[in-house]
Amino acid sequence: MNYKSIAVENFVGLLSQHLVVDVRSPGEFLHAHIPGAISMPLFEDEERAVVGTLYKQVSREKAIKAGLDYFGPKMKNMVEQIEKSLGMTSEDNPGKFTILIYCWRGGMRSGAVSWLLSMYGFQVLTLKGGYKAFRNWTLDQFEKEYNFKILSGFTGSGKTELLQKMQQNGAKVIDLELLANHKGSAFGHIGKGPQSSQEYFENSLALALFYVDDSSSIWIEDESRRIGHLNIPLALWQTMSKSHVFLINAPFDFRLNRILAEYGDLEKEQLMHGIMRIQKRLGGLATKQAINFLLDGEIKSCFEILLAYYDKYYQKHLEKNKLQSNIRQVILKEDIIQELLEIN
Repeated sequence: MNYKSIAVENFVGLLSQHLVVDVRSPGEFLHAHIPGAISMPLFEDEERAVVGTLYKQVSREKAIKAGLDYFGPKMKNMVEQIEKSLGMTSEDNPGKFTILIYCWRGGMRSGAVSWLLSMYGFQVLTLKGGYKAFRNWTLDQFEKEYNFKILSGFTGSGKTELLQKMQQNGAKVIDLELLANHKGSAFGHIGKGPQSSQEYFENSLALALFYVDDSSSIWIEDESRRIGHLNIPLALWQTMSKSHVFLINAPFDFRLNRILAEYGDLEKEQLMHGIMRIQKRLGGLATKQAINFLLDGEIKSCFEILLAYYDKYYQKHLEKNKLQSNIRQVILKEDIIQELLEIN
């Protein structure tokens, strides 16, 4: 048989090279999984519950027999699903493909599917310790020391666009907002799909760190610890708070025009919902003024109020970081920013 178990460190190093298959139940996969993996459950959620109950309350043998009843009819479909995922043709030899398999603990579920696929001819590697081992590896990544450079700036400065251009030019960048599927403000969810679970966000972030970490500088955007409903892991957040900060020095009007270009065409209902989300911090009078401007079609005046609020909030964030970490700030001048962002 062409399958064997490998440690999580080796497994992670192969993720970008081979098809990764999660054989846990659909519910387990939906909650969180290894990024890039496809779902090919050995048991459906209800079937897993039956097998688990038999294992705990009756015997291991009864559980295995029940599992075989579920597994047998699925074997052919599983093989065909793998072939389809690989884009195989009838001329392809399965032996030239390596499949990465994992379940929860690296036990019977991954063993059964690995046996099937290897019998068909695939090269199969299973994750020793299963998804649980990967989760432990994920959490370990946040405890490491990283040479972060934090790109900071008031709302509308163009931090995300600047980081993207730096990445295109070879800089090592981790885009937290991209991983979180949220732009970080009360309006950050607009135009986005739902955010993932906290666990999946952490998995994605750990792999992003793994792929860029070679002891060189890693650029990352200055964020609140909370991005939408997701949180940057505490240990990583503490490392970020000790890192050097590079502050974009962009004037109010420059930033206001950028925000107008990005959000000005959104539906009023979406904008009003975003305003209502921050009304307690914005204050009753400012909230009322912003909504009235919005309803009257005076979008720029509405955004002036909101931008002034975010400036005040961000100033407190910067001063708090200064006091806590004695960080160094390097000011990026407006003309440099404009050139990098290709703004006339």
